[in-house]
Amino acid sequence: MQKPFAITLDVGSSLANHTGSWRTSRPVYLSRIPPCNHQCPAGENIQAWLFHAESGNYEQAWRTLVEDNPFPATMGRVCYHTCESACNRGQLDSAVGINSVERFLGDQAIDQGWKFAPPSQSTGKKVLVVGAGPAGLSAAYQLARMGHQVSVFEAGPLPGGMMRFGIPQYRLPRVVLDAEVKRIAELGVEIHYNTKVANVLNAKQQGDFDAVFLAVGAHIAKRAFIPAGDSAKVLDAVAVLRSMEGEDKPLLGRRVVVYGGGNTAIDMARTAKRLGATESIIVYRRNREKMPAHDFEVEEALQEGVLIKWLSTITQAGESSITVEKMALDDKGFPQPTGEFETLEADSVVLALGQDVDLSLIENVPGLAVKDGVVQVDSQMMTGHAGIFAGGDMVPAERNVTVAIGHGKKAARNINAWLKGTAYVARQKSEIATYDKLNTWYYSDAPKTVRPMLDIIRRQSTFEEVQGGLDETNALFEARRCLSCGNCFECDNCYGVCPDNAVIKLGPGKGFEFNYDYCKGCGICVAECPCGAIKMVPEES
Repeated sequence: MQKPFAITLDVGSSLANHTGSWRTSRPVYLSRIPPCNHQCPAGENIQAWLFHAESGNYEQAWRTLVEDNPFPATMGRVCYHTCESACNRGQLDSAVGINSVERFLGDQAIDQGWKFAPPSQSTGKKVLVVGAGPAGLSAAYQLARMGHQVSVFEAGPLPGGMMRFGIPQYRLPRVVLDAEVKRIAELGVEIHYNTKVANVLNAKQQGDFDAVFLAVGAHIAKRAFIPAGDSAKVLDAVAVLRSMEGEDKPLLGRRVVVYGGGNTAIDMARTAKRLGATESIIVYRRNREKMPAHDFEVEEALQEGVLIKWLSTITQAGESSITVEKMALDDKGFPQPTGEFETLEADSVVLALGQDVDLSLIENVPGLAVKDGVVQVDSQMMTGHAGIFAGGDMVPAERNVTVAIGHGKKAARNINAWLKGTAYVARQKSEIATYDKLNTWYYSDAPKTVRPMLDIIRRQSTFEEVQGGLDETNALFEARRCLSCGNCFECDNCYGVCPDNAVIKLGPGKGFEFNYDYCKGCGICVAECPCGAIKMVPEES
């Protein structure tokens, strides 16, 4: 039987693209943004590298990943993977283990010795990066790929910033971090250690640099006024964690109290247990719901024997004890004193109340503005002084490694454009592929693979890595759980269900197109598309 209307249209006539009044809307293929990509602070094209990983092409997956992030093995361990909280699969059974696959790819790269491709040419431009933390090294990596000559000035003796000095080895083995930093250096980035920049303008002029990226980490511990006797041992968490990188480990005693409620406080309490503390107690002013530390880290700390005194504040520290006042939350959630006191035995008190950035290097820089302890930048991440950019802990933003890496990449793109006398314009983003746009009928349940954990006894007494990685079989399975939200993977559903044979296959890797001479706009293809890569648009008159 011949299809109606098809025989009445002359393809060469003006009616070729007009199908008449029977169709009010037409289907179009499109690429939507997967929610994981949209959520990632580092701007990774997660779905793209998962596609290569599920095909077993791990090197291509890694190379796609490192276009945005040079630290996959590191981030596979320390990233808080908010991408997984946005993953559509989480509404079907459980989110794709994106972070697990990222770690697998990063470890594969180290084991296989994969290297970054060198830049095709040199621009002759010189850029100074101040700080060898995640933001600084991310920017240095991206700038080097663009062909610029990059020098990193690091005040400390080792690279990594807070990745090294703020994250314990049981979360991030130093051999992993060192391998990924070495790969950046091999790209041509020069890292100068024990080189503190006292005045950024002098450093820029003396080195004849064309641009500067400021990426100084927040290494100065915030203090709290706690009356303490001369013999009281009150320490800073940042200083203690930093000292863990030396040969002489800090002596905290058998009874350690940590004051604070963030991830640093959790890391410090867990570190104290590994250093031999029989009691490691966190004192926090609010309840668990208000605690800024991530819940899974709190849970791991409790498993390891760390105790938490909620709704408490330290009022005095003595030689072998502290005085704690109980608090109560008011109707706005703020802690208020109750007048009830308690004494806790303590050999040392470690303060983990947040960190500030040392901004002395930018004093008297014309046009550069500081507000609330951070540097003000525009949408291109440039300060008020032309040619000086800033990111990471130095600017207003959430402070974590993933955000810092994203800042480094964004700054590099804008620095590169500025050096060329242009402005970087980001690609316009498409709409997000939300869960309601998918047809999940085609997917069967496939629960997320859980990463192995070190046993509790060894976690309490050693600095061995707590969380293990996936093997190739599990990583491949996990990558294949991706729903390819918003992007066609050529499943042929639209081709098979179209009642009008209006879908044309263009060949492997080329997708499909519609023959609108046949399409009557029924929308079955949209309804049956598993990944939401088709939508209906109003018919043109």
